[in-house]
Amino acid sequence: MKRKITLLVVLMVSTINFAQIGPYGHLNVFSEDGDKFTLILNGEVINDTPQSNLRVEELNQPYYNAKVKFADNTLMDISKNNLMITDADGIFMDVTYKIRRDKNNKTKLKMNYFSSIPVVPDFIPASNVHVVHYGQPQPAPVIVQQVGGVSQTTTTTTTQTGGTNIGVGVNVGGINMGVSINDNMGNGSVTQTTTTTSSSSHSGNHGNHGNHVEPVRGCGGNSCMTPGNFNAALATIKKQSFEDSKLKTAKQVIAVNCLNVDQIIQIANLFSFEDNKLDFAKFAYDYCIEPRNYFKLNGIFKFSSNADELSDYVQSRQ
Repeated sequence: MKRKITLLVVLMVSTINFAQIGPYGHLNVFSEDGDKFTLILNGEVINDTPQSNLRVEELNQPYYNAKVKFADNTLMDISKNNLMITDADGIFMDVTYKIRRDKNNKTKLKMNYFSSIPVVPDFIPASNVHVVHYGQPQPAPVIVQQVGGVSQTTTTTTTQTGGTNIGVGVNVGGINMGVSINDNMGNGSVTQTTTTTSSSSHSGNHGNHGNHVEPVRGCGGNSCMTPGNFNAALATIKKQSFEDSKLKTAKQVIAVNCLNVDQIIQIANLFSFEDNKLDFAKFAYDYCIEPRNYFKLNGIFKFSSNADELSDYVQSRQ
């Protein structure tokens, strides 16, 4: 009897712990040619504004039916059933799919599996990646315009609430607010849309304060990966058995993170072939927070021709 009770308690604790873990995976989709798209998972629109590099976090199902609609109406939609978020053992992963054009039909595109890595806590995507937390409302779009030397910022939000028909317009201290609430039936839930426009004037040049010039920072001015996250990513790349797999995994890590030059050098030195080092070094340039120090990567090459080619590539991007 005691053994049965003990076993029952162990099972209950295990069940509780499993429920607290709440396993989930992440999905990254990017267009090789920069085509902007809208992703639909299981009939739910993920991003209202078309993107070319999208990350969907905290997906809790192993498979999804996906559909991709492009901003360019001349491009054909992509439908992909049973898009996997787990590996073959059913473990949730951080998965990346790539959209590319069909060589024989320019209006037809394909979405294929690209790479995957284990889910890393506190993963920080690169600045050029649009991130959506699955099942959560997206942040309100912010539009900044320059009008006669004055910056105008407009934010629009929509919420569901209760009430009746109301229209309000306010202008206080250069801040315009418009609120529109509609309830056609006079009761129940209504849609409330709030638009806020603020104005501010700016003088001088951005990044130049007096005689002090701010240093140029790449990757949108974001910080590089923390040592813990970087070491975890580095270990994942090292585990890949083949050179091509290492390169694909390294690019997948880079595509959603910012790195400093030393971190890029550490990854580049994992490759045995010079061509792969050069390929990775070129790919990583856009995700480096200190592009002015990119010359340090010349030291990873045995052949001066590869160092020269990287230097020419960096100069063409400046």
